Amino acid sequence: MSSPFGMTHPPVGFGPGSQPDATEEGLDYLPMPSGMRVYEPHLPEVADPARAAAARKVLASIHEALAHWSVGEEIRIPVDDLDAPVLALVDEALGEGEVAVKVERTGDRLEIQEASLAGVWRVRAIGDGSTRESLLVGSFPRVALNRAFTAAAPVIAGLTPAGLMNGQPILNELLDRSAAWRRGDAPHAVNFSLLPHTPEDLAFIEQRLGVGATTILSRGYGNCRVTATATPNVWWVRYYNSVDTLILDTVEIVDVPSVVCAAAEDIADSTERLAEILDALATDLERMR
Repeated sequence: MSSPFGMTHPPVGFGPGSQPDATEEGLDYLPMPSGMRVYEPHLPEVADPARAAAARKVLASIHEALAHWSVGEEIRIPVDDLDAPVLALVDEALGEGEVAVKVERTGDRLEIQEASLAGVWRVRAIGDGSTRESLLVGSFPRVALNRAFTAAAPVIAGLTPAGLMNGQPILNELLDRSAAWRRGDAPHAVNFSLLPHTPEDLAFIEQRLGVGATTILSRGYGNCRVTATATPNVWWVRYYNSVDTLILDTVEIVDVPSVVCAAAEDIADSTERLAEILDALATDLERMR
């Protein structure tokens, strides 16, 4: 018998029993991230009291910088005159955090590693046959931003490549936003994971934006890889799960994506954690006297 709505058979694919059994072969879920990194305090082994005391003095300077830090500020802690064993003790106490940065330019390179204390950064400048070390306290090292967009974005003449769907309007939007962006503006993001596009669109946009000098890896719940383009304030931000599957592909127009920055709350936590490390080191030194 037909229904009053002209349907002679009930709809299929809806209601109880319409979904596949979770035990059936072929039901596939994207693997969830695992192995989240957590803070683990680590105290260096105190073998030489004089070196340990020198290292504690540097750590105390870092603690003072953290305690007096304000938003937008960057504080440098000199380490140029430290002996290598003392600097090694400082590095051991600071540990290794989630964010690593590489800045590649002709003739020199920067390697930057966030400590396990968020907002503390170890900067190694390599060039001219020498290596220079420094420590910074701040949200994100400015030197990595100052050099990020040094290459000029390529200007490519010729016909539009075949296979484009939304590539040209998306590129126009990104270039317009880049030209109009000013420090303090809210970030603008384009989400390629949700936006219809072809592989040709993506290749076209990547080519026209160019490649900058700064690459950032943030390792937390999965990985986030952030790459500067050659176009000012335009960053590729790609999120991967713990099995390295791309789960979110975006472009952000901003001075630096927030995912790689230490927040004020993070720096406050680091201040407390470093105070605990200093107290423990002081106890060890007192015991050795």
